[in-house]
Amino acid sequence: MIKLIACDMDGTLLDGEGLVPPETFGLIRELAEVGVRFCVSSGRDHPLLLDNFAPVADEMDYVCANGAEVYVAGECLQEEFYSVEAVRRVAEVTNLFDAHHLFLASEEGILCCDDTQEKFDRLLPLLETRNDGDLVHAQRRVPRPGERVTTGWFITELPHEIQDFAYVLNLELGDLFTFNYTNVGMDFSTKGITKATGIAKVMAHYGLSADEVMAYGDSMNDYEILREVGHPTVVANAFYPPKQVSERVVESNLEHGVQRDLRRVIDDIRAGGSGVPAFDASEGARA
Repeated sequence: MIKLIACDMDGTLLDGEGLVPPETFGLIRELAEVGVRFCVSSGRDHPLLLDNFAPVADEMDYVCANGAEVYVAGECLQEEFYSVEAVRRVAEVTNLFDAHHLFLASEEGILCCDDTQEKFDRLLPLLETRNDGDLVHAQRRVPRPGERVTTGWFITELPHEIQDFAYVLNLELGDLFTFNYTNVGMDFSTKGITKATGIAKVMAHYGLSADEVMAYGDSMNDYEILREVGHPTVVANAFYPPKQVSERVVESNLEHGVQRDLRRVIDDIRAGGSGVPAFDASEGARA
């Protein structure tokens, strides 16, 4: 029986406007009624996720900042922050490249670590085309001493060069960070900290086995969590590797595929099933 559902945000749960579809909140409440806890698993930080899920913020759990922050039943189980030296090194490497921009989420807001105003000004038109409105208000600076940073990601003016940039980052900084492709660019997390380590803490808190957990994802930073749980599920727009290791493929995020599948989960449990509905929206899914 499914007891916990973990779900990614961008490219998975969110719609084409980058918003949580309103029907999601009612579905989270219905999941609770049938004994299933909902846990968002995201690169976003905790305050932003609380805002995203305001109607049900106190009724769910959070794996934030790609596993750096874990909140279960209102209790903080983990907070991991980048070291000052790690932030300095990643900023130095990024600023060797004029078309790649480093962003950090700190307790004081969103920071863009571009080393020149000219580089930052060239980025602004690109930021204005994105759904994430917070980025256009980013401060151009590196973190101050003692300023806590949990999340980092990159925006590039040259998407076709991102793979080469990832290679460089792994050569220069692979001892400190793990770099992951997402549907909106590339992010990174402290070595050994992933969405999978975060969801493992949630599972341990509730005493759950892998067979009692379902996860939804789409990107490479979801890969490890999909491998951790017993019932990995991806949306139709997912990257190739997550699809290959998933049990089921549901409709895309633009079709509200996760929301439609949560309805199937709820209906299956109410009908006496395990909560794993027999559904496959793609021939690419494993049987």
